[in-house]
Amino acid sequence: MKKYNEWERVNKRIRRKVFQPGLHMMSMLVEYEKGGIGPEHAHPHEQLGYVVQGAIQMTIGGQTVRVSAGEQVHVPGNVLHSVLALEDTLLLETFTPLREDLMI
Repeated sequence: MKKYNEWERVNKRIRRKVFQPGLHMMSMLVEYEKGGIGPEHAHPHEQLGYVVQGAIQMTIGGQTVRVSAGEQVHVPGNVLHSVLALEDTLLLETFTPLREDLMI
């Protein structure tokens, strides 16, 4: 059974830990092994991604950016985006409103 504050495997190179949400926002840690891919998708939620360690290449609405440790990226709601881990990476993601699909 999925629980908050526990790691869950997303695929072979990605795992995540969803934290207890607030009333209107939530966050999670995502751990990527180098080469891990977050496939292109969109959701209505606004998203911030802060790279704690490592580096990612993120494509947001057709624009590709490199985001390294200590940097943050913004993803507007309903915009297609994807991630490629350029290194082993730890990413802190914050969403608003709540992502019901990630909640228990």
